[in-house]
Amino acid sequence: MPKFVIEREIPGAGQLTAAQLKAISQTSCGVLSHMGSSIQWVESFVTGDKIYCVYIAPNEEMVREHARQGGFPANQVNQVVTMIDPTTAE
Repeated sequence: MPKFVIEREIPGAGQLTAAQLKAISQTSCGVLSHMGSSIQWVESFVTGDKIYCVYIAPNEEMVREHARQGGFPANQVNQVVTMIDPTTAE
């Protein structure tokens, strides 16, 4: 199943409180539960003004639909072509 990295521009994302992040997570999980098991949220990284999310989904359209239903921005959606890590250098 394809993996996607989603860039969400959210001004002040790095200043969100634990309660706000929990609420965002709950909204995301609620939408995912209604969309079925073919889309999965893996993890997210919060930076100053952006959140980068990793999802597994059959296609980009499903990722964008999740964003639409959840009220989240999806400024860029990029399919992962391959992954590398330090062991790639061996």
